[in-house]
Amino acid sequence: MNDSTITLPWLVVRQDDNGNRYRVGRYATRAEAQKIADSLDGRGHKQLYWVERIAQNGDGADS
Repeated sequence: MNDSTITLPWLVVRQDDNGNRYRVGRYATRAEAQKIADSLDGRGHKQLYWVERIAQNGDGADS
């Protein structure tokens, strides 16, 4: 485990219309991550955005 996993446990993930997934950013709080996801989602593109919490082992876990 590294310091960024502890202090920035929330990911914003984007999935494009081809099913490819990308990490958009990491955030300290779920509220901060959700605000970014909502802002990006509101732009009207075909991509999907959502929030995931990074598990202690570094993998994405809960959304």
